[in-house]
Amino acid sequence: MTKVSDLRSKEKKTIEIVVFLHVSLNKYGLLGKSLAHSFSKDFFTQLFQEKSLAATYDLIELDSNKSLTTFFKETIYTYRGLNVTVPYKKRVMPLLDDIDNEALAIGAVNTIKVNESGRIMGYNTDAFGFHQSIKPFLTFHHHRALILGTGGAAKAVAYVLEKIGLEVFYISRNPKGAKTFGYTEINKNMIDSCKLIVNCTPVGMYPHISKTVNFPHHYLTNHHLVIDLIYNPEETLFLQRASEQGSIVLNGRSMLDQQALKSWELWSV
Repeated sequence: MTKVSDLRSKEKKTIEIVVFLHVSLNKYGLLGKSLAHSFSKDFFTQLFQEKSLAATYDLIELDSNKSLTTFFKETIYTYRGLNVTVPYKKRVMPLLDDIDNEALAIGAVNTIKVNESGRIMGYNTDAFGFHQSIKPFLTFHHHRALILGTGGAAKAVAYVLEKIGLEVFYISRNPKGAKTFGYTEINKNMIDSCKLIVNCTPVGMYPHISKTVNFPHHYLTNHHLVIDLIYNPEETLFLQRASEQGSIVLNGRSMLDQQALKSWELWSV
């Protein structure tokens, strides 16, 4: 018969082994479903080289919620930190031990840290990255914003814009709730009043570069700032059409870099 004390001893030893593996491995990665478009591996590989670190960054493609849960049960402790992208920014939240207050307020997590005690912590660095990227472009024209999409990235964008005083409206394929409209409801008055337009959907992302959202670009002017969070391709069809109307356009590369650096800052503490 196995004694309870023996079981506790084995359990303690297992935890010690897991923590030892975590401390000894300099391993990071990105969780998502389809990651062919991602520049994250290149970004962090270059960062590790600049800092002379023997670290790795993996692209971890998970095809379902079940595989996400399995990853958390069996594999996550071999990583020090993870980034999270679509469609898992909201789905990872119940699997975490602790969530930062800002990430809770946003309702999405895009950065995970596994600390040395084995606790899995959730943060949102998308908000920081987005705010840093748009600062140089905001003017007195920007009182209201129209956000295309209602996923995890859209939540971070809305959090930032509302925090700095803009009124936010949403466009969704399945509109629900106040200030949310369908794509067929977009009209000239709406675009005239919202001088900041942000595409937070993945439509037009590599390899589907010939696609774009259903949006009446002909209502745009040179007073509009049009942002697409997609960074691959560098200029989506959505941004091309906005640029043709004289609008200032911005892709998501700066946001990617800024949120990645913020992630690294969290992992390094």
